[in-house]
Amino acid sequence: MNGLDWAVLIAYFGVMVAIGVWSHKRVDNVSDFFTAGGKMPWWLSGISHHMSGYSAVMFTGYAGIAYTYGVTSFVTWSFPIALGIAIGSKLFAPRINRLRSRLHVASPLEYLKNRYDLKTQQALAWSGMLLKIVDVGAKWAAIATLLSVFTGISLNQGILITGTITAVYCTIGGLWADALTELGQFVIQLLAGVAMFVAVVMELNDKNIGFLGAWDEPELQGHGEPLVGPYGTVFLMAFLFIKLFEYNGGMLNQAQRYMATASPKEAERSARLSAILWLVWPVVLFYPMWMSPLLVQSQKPDGSDSYGLMTEQLLPHGLLGLVIVGFFSHTMAMCSSDANAIAAVFTRDVAPVISTRARNWTQRSGLIAARLATVVFLGLSMAAATQVNSPAFKDIITVVIKWVAGLMGPMAIPMMLGLLRPFRRSGPTAALGSWSMGLLAFWLVNYPINWNVEGGVPLQYQVSIPLAVSLVLYILIGFLRPEDTPERLAIIETVNTDGDDSGSAAARIPVPEPADAAPGKGLVKD
Repeated sequence: MNGLDWAVLIAYFGVMVAIGVWSHKRVDNVSDFFTAGGKMPWWLSGISHHMSGYSAVMFTGYAGIAYTYGVTSFVTWSFPIALGIAIGSKLFAPRINRLRSRLHVASPLEYLKNRYDLKTQQALAWSGMLLKIVDVGAKWAAIATLLSVFTGISLNQGILITGTITAVYCTIGGLWADALTELGQFVIQLLAGVAMFVAVVMELNDKNIGFLGAWDEPELQGHGEPLVGPYGTVFLMAFLFIKLFEYNGGMLNQAQRYMATASPKEAERSARLSAILWLVWPVVLFYPMWMSPLLVQSQKPDGSDSYGLMTEQLLPHGLLGLVIVGFFSHTMAMCSSDANAIAAVFTRDVAPVISTRARNWTQRSGLIAARLATVVFLGLSMAAATQVNSPAFKDIITVVIKWVAGLMGPMAIPMMLGLLRPFRRSGPTAALGSWSMGLLAFWLVNYPINWNVEGGVPLQYQVSIPLAVSLVLYILIGFLRPEDTPERLAIIETVNTDGDDSGSAAARIPVPEPADAAPGKGLVKD
C-alpha cells in the first residue's frame, strides 16, 4: 500500500463514523436502537440483510476453498444461503416482523419467555451470546489477516483498529447506522468486486487464457466439479438446512432486519431481495478466486492468503485501497449487526432477569445500557479474535464452519420452529431438551468420537448431526409431551396472522401479559 491506498482507507473509516454520528439523531429509544422503530424501507433492509451475512472470511477462508477446490465454494456456501433465504421469505420473515409489530419486542428472543418459559429464553440467550463472541472473533481475525498481508501490521493491531472503528459508529447510531453504513459498503463492494473481476479477466487474456477456457488449464483440474473433497452432497444438504435457520434469524442479526421493516409484506420483499443478491453477486466475487491458482502461489497450506496476494499483484494503487476497503465493508457490516443483535439480547432478555434495577430502566437508561452492551460485546469478540489459530479454535474457516454451523442449529431450532403452527405442541421441555442434547451431540462428534475415529469424523457429519439431533428431539418430545397451553397458542396465532380481521384467530385469542419473572420487561412497548 502507498499513500493513495491509505487515503482511500482512512476516508472510508471517516465516512463510516460520520454516518454513525448522523444516525444518532434518529435514535430516541431502545426500539429505534435495535429495530429502527419499524421504519426501515424494505430495499434498505434487504441490502442490509445481505451485507450483514458475510465478512472478510469470504476473502480468506472461502478464498482458500476456492483456491483448493474451485466452484464448490459457491455451490456449498452462497447458493444454499440464497435458497434458504428465499424459502424463509415466506416461512419466517413475515412472522418475525410480527414479533415487533404485534408483540412489540425489541429483541428476537424476547418472545421466547411467553412461547416457552424463562429458563428456555435464558438458555438460548446466554448460549447465543457466547457463540456470537466466537463467531465475530473469527471475523476480526479474518480482516486482520488480510490487513497484515497488505500493511505488515500485526494481527492484534489489525483487530484493534477495525474493532474500534466499528464500535464507534454502531454504538452511536444503532441499527440505523448499521443499515446506512451497509448501504455505503454495498456500493463500495460493488465497485471493488467489479474492479477485481475485470483485472483478473485482463490478466488471463495477457496469458492467452480465455474466460471459459481457463477451466481446461492443468492447475484447475477438477475445480469445475460442484461437490468435491469434504464438501459433498451430505455437506450441501446439511448446510442448506443450517442456513435456512441461520440466515432467517437463527443468528439474530438477520432477524432484526425483518423486524425493522414496516409490515410483514415488506419483510418478505426484503428477504427476496437479499436472496437474489446472494444468488448473483457472489459469482462475481468468486470468479477471481477460482482463477487464483493460475495467477498466484499461496504461501499458506489452506490457501487463505491467495486472494490478498492476487489483489496486490493485479491492482494499481488507489484501486488496491478500494478493494481493501471492500474487505473491511464485509467484516464491519457483519460485526456491527451482530453487536447490535447481541446488545438487544442482553439488554432486553438477560439484564432484567439478573438485575432488579434493569427492570425499571427508563428509555434513556435503557439506551445507555444498550450502547454499553454493544461496546462490551465488541471488546469480548476482539479478545476472542486473538485466540484464532490457537489449539482451542484452530483456523478461521474451522471456527466459521465447524463451530458456528455446528452449534447454531441447537440454538435456532426452538426459536425458529416455535413461530410455526405445526410445532405448536412443542413447549419448554422440547425446547430445552433439543437444545441441550444438540450441544452434547456437537461435543461428542467433534471431540471424543472424533478422537477415536481413524481420520476423524467427516466435516459434513460434524456440522449436521447436532442440528439433526435437535430437530428430531424437538418434534418427538413435542409429540410425546405436548405443552400447547392457551397462552402459547395465543403467541403462535399472533405471529401467524395479520390480525386486521376481527374474526381472525389472533383477534379471538388474547395475547398473554409478560411473564412474572421479569416484571415490566417481557414485552417492550414502542
